[in-house]
Amino acid sequence: MTVMNFVYGFIILLAAFIFQTTITGFNRKVTARIQKRYGPRWYQQFLDIFKALRKSSITHGWIFDFGVIMALGGIMATVIFIPVAGFEAFPNMDNVYIISYLLAIGMLGMAMSAAGSGNPWASIGVSRALTNMLAYDIPLMIVIFTLIFAFDTASVSEIAAMQQGMGILGWNAIRMPLGGIVAFIALFGMLGKKPFDSFIAPAEIASGPMVEYGGKHLGFMFILHELMTFIEVSLILNLFFGGGSSILVYAIKYAILYTLVNIISQVMPRYKIDQAVKFFYRVPLVFAIIQGLVVIFLGWGVSVWF
Repeated sequence: MTVMNFVYGFIILLAAFIFQTTITGFNRKVTARIQKRYGPRWYQQFLDIFKALRKSSITHGWIFDFGVIMALGGIMATVIFIPVAGFEAFPNMDNVYIISYLLAIGMLGMAMSAAGSGNPWASIGVSRALTNMLAYDIPLMIVIFTLIFAFDTASVSEIAAMQQGMGILGWNAIRMPLGGIVAFIALFGMLGKKPFDSFIAPAEIASGPMVEYGGKHLGFMFILHELMTFIEVSLILNLFFGGGSSILVYAIKYAILYTLVNIISQVMPRYKIDQAVKFFYRVPLVFAIIQGLVVIFLGWGVSVWF
């Protein structure tokens, strides 16, 4: 580990923020067109973030403030371990377990900060978010453990590389279709998109965890959201859709995957939190278990790699 590793990590971090914020800006335009509106300019998301960072904000105590720092720090640390088209800031450390651990630190920091605000809407939102996370994490992790068993590695970059060279037929989403369906559905929950956005629900709980944030705090949370989105979409892209053989291919596949999720989300209703949990445990969980059993005992979908 050298100074250059940290330089590469900073480059990935900055590129991830710029790229995802740009994609978010274009998707705000896409959302507007679906709703028969014109929509904001593609760079409006940058303006919103920088405008928020310039303003003062109200604190609700040291837990509220420290939680924001903990959340942003955990998410930034996670980003630098995400492989992008074979480019790694810290080679051989892009492990699923390391990424999951660091990502959990960021999420818990955000939950701690929101709950520390003292607003009941924030507490309800945090409770719903953690319940939602428990619902989609179990089927998703079963599928990921199935991949680890099939590839005999937990390295995200290695799993992505082993899908390349055979075109779309080499993607895990195609080789293991039930697992691919589970991952795609789980991505909606990870991103907080409809129908799994009950923890935000602006018309019900005033945006939930975000209700008390303003000024610099809100600006930091905007940055955190963009980086977290990059992590979540990149994980699904690398593990199930072959990653990218080049930066350009990676960026195109990433933009298509994120935009597809956003478009579908705009025409979906919102599940109540109990409905979301029941859905994940009735459909994706069953799919994940079946896919795991098929791979482990029959070897279907993995024999081409051995």
